[in-house]
Amino acid sequence: MNKIGFNVLAWSAEISENLFPILDRLKAIGYDGAEFFIGGTDEKACRAVGDHCKNIGLEVTTVTVMGPDENPISPDPKVREKAKEKLLWILDRAADLNSQVLCGPYHSAFATFASRAPIEDEYNWSAEVLHSVADHAQKLGVLMTPEALNRFECYLANTMDQLDYLLAKVNHPNVKAMFDTHHANMEEKKLGSAIERIAPRLGHFHISENDRGTPGSGHVPWDETFAALKKVNYKGWLTIEGFTRNDPAFANSIGVWREFSAPWDMAENGFKLIREMGEKYGL
Repeated sequence: MNKIGFNVLAWSAEISENLFPILDRLKAIGYDGAEFFIGGTDEKACRAVGDHCKNIGLEVTTVTVMGPDENPISPDPKVREKAKEKLLWILDRAADLNSQVLCGPYHSAFATFASRAPIEDEYNWSAEVLHSVADHAQKLGVLMTPEALNRFECYLANTMDQLDYLLAKVNHPNVKAMFDTHHANMEEKKLGSAIERIAPRLGHFHISENDRGTPGSGHVPWDETFAALKKVNYKGWLTIEGFTRNDPAFANSIGVWREFSAPWDMAENGFKLIREMGEKYGL
């Protein structure tokens, strides 16, 4: 079966020893891996958490975002240079965690808009930044998987068509695509068709309900989703990403103003959903 992961942002954006009991319980449930958000975390904390995951047999993936001061699609070359420097630093922290994947919408700055549609220069600038750090990521053993987001959080890549267009420009074997069912539920006509569209580049997959609560409790078409994953023979991670207000600063930054589901409800029932769908469709 595909490996199953859980993003610990449901509890905290902080990487610290405070996560150890949570990681232990995720392992006990049956998870293969945990996903961590890399923000301003220091090297020592990343190594400590990475070592703990290794000791208990939990693999690691990571996620990050870029801010307006290091926007890869800024018209200012100095800002784009800062984007490269920030991504190199983030990749080093991912390696400290023993991360296999760095996903997220780091092709452009999160929730930073130009009040117009994306232009060709922006795709070119983003591709140049991503390509410039891809060799370093490859040497570290970290696969880069930029993510398409919904229209309220991003304008460069909302759909798999746009993400595929960008990644064709990046043109690097260590830069693939990420698919998130929460965003696709908003932006794609059909999730199955979108998965088939991006399949040749697909490197990471987020299992996320339409409201960011427990997978299976909303209206994301899971049968269609898993049937498509089987059809394209997807072999990568299936990682649950759900949000809460447990970490108020992080919740405020992404517009999470209410509770969708309790974290352990997401983890336990989401795991059951993935296992059931995986068995049903032979993943």
